[in-house]
Amino acid sequence: MSKLREKMTRAMELKNLSKHTQKAYLAAVTGLAKHYHKTPEKITKQMIEDYLLYLKNDKGNAPNSCACVLTGLRFFYNNVTGQHTRIDYRARKKVRKLPCVLIQEDIWKIICTPKNIKHRLMLMTTYSAGLRASEVIALKPDHIESNKMLINVQNAKGGKDRYSLLSVKLLKELRDYYKTCRPKTYLFPSSYKHKKQKPLCYESLRSIYENARKKAGVKKGAGIHTLRHSFATHLLEAGYDIRKIQVLMGHARLSTTMVYLHVSRQTLSKIPSPLDLINTKHANKEDSTHGPNHNS
Repeated sequence: MSKLREKMTRAMELKNLSKHTQKAYLAAVTGLAKHYHKTPEKITKQMIEDYLLYLKNDKGNAPNSCACVLTGLRFFYNNVTGQHTRIDYRARKKVRKLPCVLIQEDIWKIICTPKNIKHRLMLMTTYSAGLRASEVIALKPDHIESNKMLINVQNAKGGKDRYSLLSVKLLKELRDYYKTCRPKTYLFPSSYKHKKQKPLCYESLRSIYENARKKAGVKKGAGIHTLRHSFATHLLEAGYDIRKIQVLMGHARLSTTMVYLHVSRQTLSKIPSPLDLINTKHANKEDSTHGPNHNS
């Protein structure tokens, strides 16, 4: 499948798909080929449908996972083999759960837990600027624009650049870190000697967060993306405009940012119940004016 892989990689590059999407699409096609022990070109439409039903019913894959496999297979057959195989299988609508958000005290516990200065600052940067994990590991020293108190996030999701906040506390610690560690190419480079000029991998950052969270005794908030969710929710609860938060988060649609309105307990708790809006004194006066109904 090496030639097909090269052809598919080329097609995905031409479509300007992200590395994460490319990896998922390749995994979808590889999984299909391994399941039947055949090259994907020789797999029929019915076999593809059977495979998707196997993932759904036998393996019990989540709807989101099945939808990702389906999208990857469609891309392969439409853009690589040229077969334009119509797959009638429809994945269920994605289940959208509300993101988990931690209170600020728990966030601070997690940030302060690592003894390694680089690990601590990676967590601090993730939360203070609301960055994705991929954006944190791609940061370079010159992306920290202290004169504007902004962080220049380059080539983020969708290949877009944006600015996010530079915390005063973070800047102070980054300056101490820079004097001690002298990072060159990347702000948070890999710790391995032969990879000193390469960024830390996602798995390393994920492990740093999970280890810190567990050591801090914080039971909720699995996944480093929790820090990004918490950033947006805490800004919203502090009274900042949701459109400005949208820009800081790098969301293409406001509807994506609006989910934090559902998460923000403080924002929701300020909304009175319509029951509490009833002027009971006025209502009681009206009742007493009418008096009892003797016809009943």
